Amino acid sequence: MTQIQSTEIAIVGAGIVGLAHALAAAKRGFKVTVFERNQQAVGASIRNFGMIWPIGQPQGLLFNRALKSREIWLEIAEKAKFNTDSCGSLHTAYHPDELAVLEEFIATTGQQIDSVALLTPKEVTQKSAAVKTEGLLGTLWSSTEVIVDPREAIAKIPAFLAAEYGVEFEWGTVVTQINYPQLIAGGKTWTADQIFVCSGRDFETIYREVYAQSGITKVKLQMMRTIPQPNQFKIGASLCGGLTLTHYAAFSQLQSLRALKDRIQAETPYFPEWGIHVMVSQNSHGELIIGDSHEYGLTPDPFNKAKINQYILDYLQTFVQVPSLEIAETWNGVYAKIPGKTELIAPVEKGVTLVNALSGAGMTLSFGLAEEVFASL
Repeated sequence: MTQIQSTEIAIVGAGIVGLAHALAAAKRGFKVTVFERNQQAVGASIRNFGMIWPIGQPQGLLFNRALKSREIWLEIAEKAKFNTDSCGSLHTAYHPDELAVLEEFIATTGQQIDSVALLTPKEVTQKSAAVKTEGLLGTLWSSTEVIVDPREAIAKIPAFLAAEYGVEFEWGTVVTQINYPQLIAGGKTWTADQIFVCSGRDFETIYREVYAQSGITKVKLQMMRTIPQPNQFKIGASLCGGLTLTHYAAFSQLQSLRALKDRIQAETPYFPEWGIHVMVSQNSHGELIIGDSHEYGLTPDPFNKAKINQYILDYLQTFVQVPSLEIAETWNGVYAKIPGKTELIAPVEKGVTLVNALSGAGMTLSFGLAEEVFASL
């Protein structure tokens, strides 16, 4: 007779979304089991900048969710023993249309939050030695951004959850079927009171029809990592240029953005063609993480394009100067997204909820989102 194992909360996927929901459940006293198809998380959760990036989220629900996530990141980092850097961020402007966007952002948002300011070129040097000041018109400073090394953090959080809350992890275990309250995982039968499917890009395995009707797609990005900077050089705040203003929802409703987008399309159409905006963070090893691009489709091209990496590096050097841009690694990551939506939360049957498609903001939003999900149960 087949033995049936049981848990109270079953979570499919040990990426950042799954780990966040495991933490939220465990803090509330539930018995939690996490099922991960790989021996460790290897998807988008470890293939990113490591940025907790509230400044990119629009005011209201999402910005507050990002701040809650930031709070939780800082709380668990000490216990899980991974590094964090509350370095803030700088958005640089070298063109009048970029400065206009920053000024409008400050005018419309600055009174709502006290964590942002528009800095002069001289003031910028106090935040970062890496910003090129020649031709710099102004810079948006935000104090809320935090950097973690995602490879380190995502590897250490499971051990913390197991030691602190007794969360159990079934590694190398694929969930192939869910028929609430049962699920088949690694060929074994389990029962659970609540099941959360947080499988990221691997959404074809179960509930395929639900996903097909949702409009979900995949986004491939290309990124790079340098060698450690010589002489322990630090860039200070995380840095980005005018292209990033066209990417994040926090700036999307600004009237001045149209002129910036039009100029970029006219002068450098390959940036919008490949969804390129350029940011750089620095991890605790002194390595720079540089990216990225965005290619959409259910079957992403597995091959990286050298020209995209070169576009990114060339643009980076228009606003950043560092001792070394020697590249140690290049890679691509793939995440799930529903165009026009910030996440997919879908109750597909009694006791089963899909949580997916955080649109590349999983590091920034997952912990806060998980708190909201469990508070609503």
